[in-house]
Amino acid sequence: MVELATNPFVFDADAHILEPPDMWENYLEHEYKSRAIKFRVNDKGVEQLYADGEVILPNCTAALGGANIDRTEAFNPRGSLTYLDGAPLGSMDGAERLVQFDNWGLSAGLVLPTIGILWDSDDNPLANAYCRAYNNWVYDFQAADRNRLVIAANLNFHDIDEAVRELDVRLKQGFKGVFLPPERVDGHAFASDYFDPLWARIEEAGIPLLIHVIVRSRRFVTGFVGDWYETPANRTFSFALGAASQVMPACMAMVVDGLFDKFPRLKVVAIEAGAGWAPYAMDRLDEKYQHFSGFDRKLELDKPSDYFRRNLWFVAEPEERTIGSCLELVGEDRILWGSDFPHIDSHIEAPGEVREKLADLPEHLKRAVLGENARKLFKL
Repeated sequence: MVELATNPFVFDADAHILEPPDMWENYLEHEYKSRAIKFRVNDKGVEQLYADGEVILPNCTAALGGANIDRTEAFNPRGSLTYLDGAPLGSMDGAERLVQFDNWGLSAGLVLPTIGILWDSDDNPLANAYCRAYNNWVYDFQAADRNRLVIAANLNFHDIDEAVRELDVRLKQGFKGVFLPPERVDGHAFASDYFDPLWARIEEAGIPLLIHVIVRSRRFVTGFVGDWYETPANRTFSFALGAASQVMPACMAMVVDGLFDKFPRLKVVAIEAGAGWAPYAMDRLDEKYQHFSGFDRKLELDKPSDYFRRNLWFVAEPEERTIGSCLELVGEDRILWGSDFPHIDSHIEAPGEVREKLADLPEHLKRAVLGENARKLFKL
């Protein structure tokens, strides 16, 4: 492992939890408990994940976590592994997570959901209740250390008025961000006036939107992967492009649709898609904007890339080789790193890996990526 001269502030910007199997049954209000998200074993002996009585992840619940188990067996549709089998220490308990932080040499980390990237409901009262349950639970999880465990609110974007009310509750509790699925909501893109009350409140609070890959069982999520493979898709292909195909167009649309002209102080963090795509997207958008700006919405700043440097941050994968170039081309304060632990494609030795990739950079840039950029972004 490559060490820095003195102990730096080290921040994992993609530190997931695994919600306890009985979390929604314990945290939902009484009227919704019968519709809780829960795990059940089917008549073939395979554990399934249900939301409101509907299967939302068939045949591979162990793969929701999986950093600690064999990947092939985790995805075995007839296997006996369960959600808890794929849950390493630190997945569900705040005190245990702090032990994992200590073992990794982490100062702090951004706590993000797992089942929370899966469930999807058209029933707004139920969806609002699911969000409240998660937010109440993660606030309790954070009690182990409210400085080192940085938490983000889960909101129902199909009900903006309630989302604003829920956010206000969570801001008073010290939540530091808002989890954002990279998808249109009832046909609305993120620059739509529909979102304005929520974006205004988030901008006022000075916390970032955390845009992160999601999985939906009922529909195809907006993206550009297309139908290259029939189900099941090639795993390498789907894990390599799944997040990028959602996060990249969402961020690029925010820019060209003028979201950051409406809300110039709004901050957005792109998570689990890597950082290396950002310079390419900046150049690509700038080039095409020269030709077609007369057809589309005129941006207030000179070029699309200006918004990348002002409003967007990017979470690098620990093994990315282009972090140094991203610091130069996007901005020295724009790049963070994340482990994705405890997910099945996460990096068990992530802090060591990212240190190795930063080894040839000047000391101040190493510190920026390892944690100082996160410290400033989240006001820690």
